[in-house]
Formats: sequence, C-alpha cells, structure tokens
Amino acid sequence: MACPDKVLELVERFERNKQSYLSPSYNETQLRREFIDPFFEALGWDVNNESGKAEAYKDVIHEDAIKIGGVTKAPDYSFRIGGKRIFFLETKKPSVNIRQDVNPAHQVRRYSWSSKLPLAVLTDFEEFAVYDCRRKPSPSDSASVGRILYLNYSEYAEKWGEIEKVFSKKSVEEGAFDQYAESAKGKKGTSEVDDEFLKEIERWRDLLAKNIALRNPGLSVREINFLVQKNVDRILFLRICEDRGIEKYGQLRELSDKEGIYPRLLKIFEKADDKYNSGIFHFKDEKDRTSIPDMLSPAIHIDDKVFNDIFKNLYYPDCPYEFSVIGADILGNVYEQFLGKVIRLTEGHRAKVEEKPEVKKAGGVYYTPRY
Repeated sequence: MACPDKVLELVERFERNKQSYLSPSYNETQLRREFIDPFFEALGWDVNNESGKAEAYKDVIHEDAIKIGGVTKAPDYSFRIGGKRIFFLETKKPSVNIRQDVNPAHQVRRYSWSSKLPLAVLTDFEEFAVYDCRRKPSPSDSASVGRILYLNYSEYAEKWGEIEKVFSKKSVEEGAFDQYAESAKGKKGTSEVDDEFLKEIERWRDLLAKNIALRNPGLSVREINFLVQKNVDRILFLRICEDRGIEKYGQLRELSDKEGIYPRLLKIFEKADDKYNSGIFHFKDEKDRTSIPDMLSPAIHIDDKVFNDIFKNLYYPDCPYEFSVIGADILGNVYEQFLGKVIRLTEGHRAKVEEKPEVKKAGGVYYTPRY
C-alpha cells in the first residue's frame, strides 16, 4: 500500500523542523497532537473518537497519566477493538533516544507484560519501535531486548505497507496483528504474567505460614490458613490501589524503614477497614453487618524479615509488575491456582504447603476461560 499523503506531509514537516522538535522544550503533548494522532488516524483508528462512541467502545483510550512517586503510571494510548485492549502505545518526546534508552523500553514492556498483551509500540515519531512483551522485563535489560522492529521516520514511506499490514485497524480486525504476534513470538525466556505472579504470592504464603506457625505456637491449622490468606489479600489489595492512585504510593515499602512492621501494618489495615468497608478488612463489630470480625490478626506476631522481603519485591526495580494495568481476569486466574493449595502443620508446629486432596486427584487446577 502506498504511504498516505498525510503521513508523507508529517515526515516532510519533521525533517524541515527537526532541530526544533529535537529540543528538550518540545514536549510529549505537542508530539501526540501534531504527529502521533494523525499518524494513527492514517492507519484507520478513530484516535479522537470523532464517531462519538461510548467510552467502553472507543477505538483509542488516552490514558490519564497518574503521577505516583514521580513516575507515570499509565500508558499513553490503549488501542482497542470492541472494548478489548489490543496493544499499548507509549510516546516520548523526540529528544529521547529510543534506540538506546533503557527506561522507555522497560516501561512499555512492563505495562504490556502485566496486561498479557503480546506486542507494544514505543515511538517519538523520529523512531518507531515494536516490542515482543511476552518475556518478563528486567531493569537490567538493554533497550534492544524484545525489540522486533525498529524504523526511523525516514523509512515510513518505504515501509508503510509493513506498518499498515500489522497496525492498521482493518488489519487488526482481520487477524493480521495476531498472526504477526504469533510469528514474532520468541520462545527463549518467555513467561506469562499470571504464572510469574502465582509463583510470587505462593512465595509470600510460604514465608508467612512458616513464620506465623513458628512465632505463634498456639494457633490451629485453620487459624494459620486464615491469617496467611488475609495478609496476602490485604497486601495485594493495597498495592493495587497504590498503583491506581487510590492509596498513597509506597506506603507499604515505607514500613520497612523502622522495626516493628506488623503493628504499623495493622494500623494501615484498620484505616482501610474504615475507608472501604470491605470484607477483606473487618476488625470490629458493625451494625447491620453479619460477618464475624477478625479478632485474630491483631493478636499475633510476625517477624519484620517476612515483610521486608515481600515489600521489597513489590516495588520497582525489583518488581516487574505494573499493578495499574493487571486485569481482573489475570488476578482471577492466579487466585484459582493459588487456592488449590493449603497449609498443613507437621509435628513440632511447622507449616507445610500442600495441594488440596481434590486438586491432587484432579491433577491440578485449570484456568477459567477469559471472556
């Protein structure tokens, strides 16, 4: 397909005023409006919802950039078909070196890997990079890790057919995007976010179970299972809220600054009980509430080293997950597997995690379909 006149005009304009666009004062907002939006409109996307679709069915969602801890916590564009995310697009101003700068590549891969999206685009118009995001991202990765296509703006006219064949709305609807993603799939080092996250929260369970059993010898096996599950649920809930701008970013990590973490963590849980009025946090009797409050959690001891380990791995750079974009279906899949195991007590009141008998008999727990 011939390159549209609109795109040729963009290329010509960028070339003509290149030094101005490469200036640090030229920002991302200007870039999106003047170059990125018209570029993807030429690919058939209704970037600014000219058709007036309802929010749930817009072609493109311009993510609200939430600044948390000085870091942008949402991708710039989410391209969708029928309300379903297809790929993320992250933009940087042209003064950023996309070919070599590690941070933008890690950022867009982290978003997409956390959302189980296979491909992502990173561009400043001067450069256009496509990443295979099925490999778990690491801060030590170079900018080239996972990159399967790299173009300079001077190549857009010549390579337009290649771009249009994969990223136009029509091509996505006809399945070409999925075919390209499958053909580009690199087997080496790939891992799904739900598999990795399941390993992580299973590790939390093991740490919590062994320490709670050791430090609280009077607890029954049922009580230990309850306490471990509640701590996992509460920590995960609050961490997701942090990345979504609902809770103060870093509040869990800050607990590691001083000794006596668990009593201070309980205070955060109690505040969450008042704020959310949720079954996850329920510590006192309330009118018209039939469930029994958790009187057990405030009465136990958990060592600081357990939470230091958990919290350290919940934040960048040690954490590969971007909780603001992890979907409910992914969390549901993880929890389905997670709940297939249970804590047992051995002689000497030592905790051991085992598969539930019914899971052993069935040969494992299987994921529910994604709808």
